[in-house]
Amino acid sequence: MSEHALHKLTQCTLAELIEVGGDYLAKSDLVYGHGTDNPHDESAWLALEACGLSPAEPLENYHIDVNRGHLERAKNWYRQRADQKIPVAYITGRSWFAGHEFVTDSRALIPRSPIAELICTEFEPWLTDTPDSILDLCCGGGCIAIACALQFPDATVHGTDLSPEALQLAALNREKHQLQDHLQFFEGDLFNGLPIEQRYDLIVSNPPYVDREDMQGLAAEFQHEPQMGLAAGIDGLDIVDKILGDAQNRLTDNGVLIVEVGNSQPAVEQRYPELELIWLEFEMGGAGVFLTTAASLKAA
Repeated sequence: MSEHALHKLTQCTLAELIEVGGDYLAKSDLVYGHGTDNPHDESAWLALEACGLSPAEPLENYHIDVNRGHLERAKNWYRQRADQKIPVAYITGRSWFAGHEFVTDSRALIPRSPIAELICTEFEPWLTDTPDSILDLCCGGGCIAIACALQFPDATVHGTDLSPEALQLAALNREKHQLQDHLQFFEGDLFNGLPIEQRYDLIVSNPPYVDREDMQGLAAEFQHEPQMGLAAGIDGLDIVDKILGDAQNRLTDNGVLIVEVGNSQPAVEQRYPELELIWLEFEMGGAGVFLTTAASLKAA
């Protein structure tokens, strides 16, 4: 079906809307990577949200009729996605991470880290004991910290970020999940701003790690996200270097550090040949996440 078919659509079922919308997006020169990897899934996400349905909940009947108001909303959202290259999660205002729903807007990156899989499996087999204290460095909108707090309800969980706007969004998500008494956020540059005496059994971070060359070639979709959440200098290691330099002083004796570095993995391996790093594998996809320990950091 052509782009014109979407504009002419005046009545349809949900299944027909997804089909027509998927074809429209497929012809729109889009880049995926914010939770989906194809136009059909993005079309379904937009169509379901436009109809007031959750993409996270199973739907038995896709042949229900779409009312006029929902259809016009969907058509407007399809145009935003195609013409302005806005990621779907920013259009709809929500996304999912580790099975939990989050308010999502341009104050922070869209949740999409493979670290979600680690949280859902309680970091097995890498954690020998249930962590009593957890830190989410560069927490953005709070998805990792909140998912950890929900997975480990007895743990002290902290999140920290340099962006006050991102922390506003994180606080909104904390309230959404009713974790005000269980999770604290701090504003500061990495470990700065945290309680001085606090050490953590587990530090998790999805920091900025995009190198200068990749930043210059970012697709339009990624340019809608806050650039301070992506850019990390010439080789992508500006923030990772600081984390590795200071983490030993913030981990407990048996503490574990997990950091996502994405495409900067080769740069990390070249920069730190003496440091014992375990590069994690994921059943659900994803790469570029390393694990190291307080003991390994001390030895290096």
